[in-house]
Amino acid sequence: MSSRLRIGLVGDHNPSVIAHRAIPVALELAASELGLHASGDWVATAAISNAAKDLSPYQGIWCVPASPYENMQGALDAIQFAREQQIPFLGTCAGFQHALIEYARNGLGMKDADHAESNPAATQPLISRLSCSLVEVESEITLVPGSILQRSYGTLTITEGYHCNYGPSAECEARFQGAFRVTARDAAGEVRGGELEGYRFFVGTLFQPERRALKGDVPPIVREFLRAAATQDA
Repeated sequence: MSSRLRIGLVGDHNPSVIAHRAIPVALELAASELGLHASGDWVATAAISNAAKDLSPYQGIWCVPASPYENMQGALDAIQFAREQQIPFLGTCAGFQHALIEYARNGLGMKDADHAESNPAATQPLISRLSCSLVEVESEITLVPGSILQRSYGTLTITEGYHCNYGPSAECEARFQGAFRVTARDAAGEVRGGELEGYRFFVGTLFQPERRALKGDVPPIVREFLRAAATQDA
């Protein structure tokens, strides 16, 4: 197990974004619990021109909240690189949304899959505006037994916070046909997180688990993300 980790934080850093302030704290708390040293490097989407070159130094890739991204294609390229190279990947909020789009386009051939926020005229808006805003909302979430999310939290029911107006559309889950497994739902059964089957760690959540760190709590899924990054070559 590597004791020193470099994590690529793909997104457009903005200190006014609560999640962006929480992420470095989350990495520090989780790494300390595991006896590791982890540093997070902000990788602006506009700076990604060759994902294989730009992201090769990192043992884990975290696509972070706050969209639309300055360069959506850069974010999608980063996610594709992580997926195809089986580098441990975590996508929270917008990171999860774009992981769904990347997999739809490049894994399932849905070339028109898009995000309604960045492309309101999209013919196939895989990510659409939520009927009820989840900006600064906390809610109960049910996890699928045996999933990475469930194992990381050690329970079937959790409460987490959000800051989003967009999420997977009604057709998203049916289109994926189980390849991207839904492993977290809210009380109404809406998709709130998922995992790509056949990967050691490829997880996305619509909620923002990193926010726990601002209360001094270790976010369980961040801990498991670092654990996977530290052992990816094992």
